[in-house]
Amino acid sequence: MGKKRASGSKKVQLVGKPSALVDTRVIYCGDNLDQLKKFPDGCVDLIYIDPPFNSNRNYEVFWGETKEKRAFKDRHASTQAYIEFMRPRCVELHRVLKKTGSFYYHCDWHASHYVKIMLDQIFSENQFQNEIIWQRTSAGKPIYRNLPKNADSILWFTKSDQYLFTPIMQPLTEADKATFASDDGDGRGPYNTQPIINPGDRPNLKYTYTDLTGREWSSPKTGWRFSEERMRQAESENRLAFGQTTIREKYYLREREAKGKQLSNIWTDIPIVSGEEKLGYPTQKPLALLDRIIKASSNENDIVLDAFCGCGTALVAAENLGRQWIGIDMSPTACRVMAKRLRDVCKMKEDEKLWRIGRGFIVRDLPWTEKQLREIPPFEFENWAVIALGGIPNKAQVGDMGIDGRIYPVSATPKKQEGELDFMDLWYPIQVKQKDKVGRPDIDSFEAVMMREDRTKGFFVSFDYSSDAINEIQAFFKRTGKSIIALTVKDILEEQIAHKLA
Repeated sequence: MGKKRASGSKKVQLVGKPSALVDTRVIYCGDNLDQLKKFPDGCVDLIYIDPPFNSNRNYEVFWGETKEKRAFKDRHASTQAYIEFMRPRCVELHRVLKKTGSFYYHCDWHASHYVKIMLDQIFSENQFQNEIIWQRTSAGKPIYRNLPKNADSILWFTKSDQYLFTPIMQPLTEADKATFASDDGDGRGPYNTQPIINPGDRPNLKYTYTDLTGREWSSPKTGWRFSEERMRQAESENRLAFGQTTIREKYYLREREAKGKQLSNIWTDIPIVSGEEKLGYPTQKPLALLDRIIKASSNENDIVLDAFCGCGTALVAAENLGRQWIGIDMSPTACRVMAKRLRDVCKMKEDEKLWRIGRGFIVRDLPWTEKQLREIPPFEFENWAVIALGGIPNKAQVGDMGIDGRIYPVSATPKKQEGELDFMDLWYPIQVKQKDKVGRPDIDSFEAVMMREDRTKGFFVSFDYSSDAINEIQAFFKRTGKSIIALTVKDILEEQIAHKLA
């Protein structure tokens, strides 16, 4: 099999565009099927997707998503509906993948078997390379009525046999080292042995080998793994171990320690997301997982595509490893979250001018019109408004007690430790209503929130306000000294909010 060797992961400064066919360092907001149809054939080196098992989940709120925990039967109308949703997208992904490219489909027990059959039909069964089993967590409860489902499947397909791959090497464990129990006393140290049997049938390697003592060794059924010339050389170097019925190859501990051992398709060494990396996205995958996949199946400056990019882990990993990248997601909130992540983590500039000279990145097709924002689902609208104000969306969808988000003043910015925001007392509540015109009852309810939480300032976002609502805001300030800042969507879109946020 013709495999190319990928380079290491040394960070490089990428300048300009690696392809005249497709733009990179772009996040597209919208249906990936529509966007993929605009891409030319064979323009992407590596594709990773982690699609939710729910095509309608695109707009749902990230933090504390209760729907993410629903039963299998509640997600899609049927498994067939899910496969029908994914099939045309995978057909397009196969089309845009280069001949040397790899495709990784991240899924879990819900539909992995059906996805495998679908991908066999699109890529062909011969291009299925492996099923990676990632142990994502340990059992959360001491006793289950079933075997705990603690692993995800990552199905790896390639466009052809000429795919790029770099073996993933790891240090030997103490248990590994203990298997090197033999020593010839010739200074080369302890060694272990392995069969010299060909894993596939090789007629040209079926021969009778005569060793230096004159003993003849019949060929295994599938043939030797070495040619006769190589076998003779290995014997002259004392690298063959002759048993009662077969010949084995010696391999030495010091040599294996220098190289490490190749990782198998069972990955148990990457824990789930935690600490500073955790954003609250319910299906967020660890950066180390994407680092491994990208290193194994791409070179520096290659193009990595994630068509369901969520909070952008694949994009961050690709940028850190000196790859070009393209992200697509239906959710405007997801696109803004991943843009912020690229700015904060990768120190990239979201700037059209810099992007044109190959330095920054851009976000395309966000719903930046009032008409589009009226049409997106309420939870998505709430997230959009809160994030646009620089706030943090509320973690709960229900029982939020009238608070959709919180703004923490710069002076109150906490250290980046999980849970620390929970006890920061200096914050301002945000209430969001996807209404044409907020009335006085809505303001009355928010006033109750501010009194209950003893907040001196609060922010309200909607498309417009009635005169009664504005009058009540003014009266509330006169009565209590507490300020409600009424913002319209137009204020946010036209970036006329800086003076109101002061």
